[in-house]
Amino acid sequence: MASATVDLAHVFRDEWGRALATVARMLGDIDLAEDAVQDAFAEALRSWPSAGLPRNPGAWITTVARNRAVDRLRHESLRGIRETDAYRLRPDGEVVEVFPVADDQLRMIFTCCHPALAPQSQVALTLRLVCGLTTAEIARAFLQPEPTVGQRLSRAKSKIRRAGIPLRLPSAELLPERLPQVLACLYLVFTEGYSSTAGDSSVRAELCDEALRLGRLLCELMPGEAEVWGLSSLMCLQDSRRDQRVDAAGEAVSLDEQDRSLWNHATISEGMSHLAIAGRLGGGRYSTEASIAAAHAVAPSFAETDWPAVVAGYDNLLSLGESPALILNRAVAVGFRDGPEVGLASVEELGDGCGAQLGHAVAAVRADLLRRAGRASEAADEYRRAVSLARNAASRRFLERRLAELHEV
Repeated sequence: MASATVDLAHVFRDEWGRALATVARMLGDIDLAEDAVQDAFAEALRSWPSAGLPRNPGAWITTVARNRAVDRLRHESLRGIRETDAYRLRPDGEVVEVFPVADDQLRMIFTCCHPALAPQSQVALTLRLVCGLTTAEIARAFLQPEPTVGQRLSRAKSKIRRAGIPLRLPSAELLPERLPQVLACLYLVFTEGYSSTAGDSSVRAELCDEALRLGRLLCELMPGEAEVWGLSSLMCLQDSRRDQRVDAAGEAVSLDEQDRSLWNHATISEGMSHLAIAGRLGGGRYSTEASIAAAHAVAPSFAETDWPAVVAGYDNLLSLGESPALILNRAVAVGFRDGPEVGLASVEELGDGCGAQLGHAVAAVRADLLRRAGRASEAADEYRRAVSLARNAASRRFLERRLAELHEV
């Protein structure tokens, strides 16, 4: 029984999105498909512990979900509630096994990330319909009340129905225009997991895992797109350090204090492999970001980091479009390449208006550069300002530790 329970959880994570996407495509109704797939998993929970895992669990779930949906449509058709011709989906007496189709998942991802939906709704829908997270899990991941997330999901699905957003891939000429939206949604999921903006923990592993899984899925589904491989590479290379970003007590650990021997070297290899593929396909913005992550990933020690390469990577990114975060990250790299005083001058390029958008990050970077420059009193002031602005509890504790270390000198 325990083994079957574990297997069902594994199957749910792997097959939920596939089954839902295929059944939704067959029915043209996301809500009905979602209910049907839930019914199929409930049936699996009842029958699999005694009957054992079917030969193809994904096909079993998809077939049962399709049949449950057809039964519901047939019942409602007889009652005059729906005019849908349910019978065309499953002729009486005929048992046809239905296999999930990979392209259906791609259609579902593009539907969830349709530009008519707000970015927060795109992320919530992707986590619910593609990844299979429950409303409660999504609410916990983003530290929001469950009713708020539930209403957001309901409104988004309602908008898909009312606006007639089709469950299909954009046409070839629209694909380049729509793909960035999908990749941005995935990266938003990953970054919120890798560096949480609020709450007690710096890392939310479940969000990182889902973003990595979807990134690999997109590589499988769209192997000719350089930016798909570039994003997957970037997420892999960053995620390789995930377990070392916090210590056993949950406290944040800075890059120079991490034990590189404990980084996930299999994930680094995967990221480097994906970066090479992205390069062969022409590269792009995510590939450039991944090249910066690669410079950190392959450095034998923090002191041996190729800082000129990191600065060059940020220069390339800035040539594609400026952002306050890029300017600040470049200033950090310049501070290690040319010294903290030069880094401080680079931070000033932000200006007051742009700096305000980054919350506590600017004060934290200034504090670190001032500390390394030996300007302890000014560094302490900046650390206090960073602590007052930090929304994440682990970040606050890290900054308070740095401040305390200054007083010990």
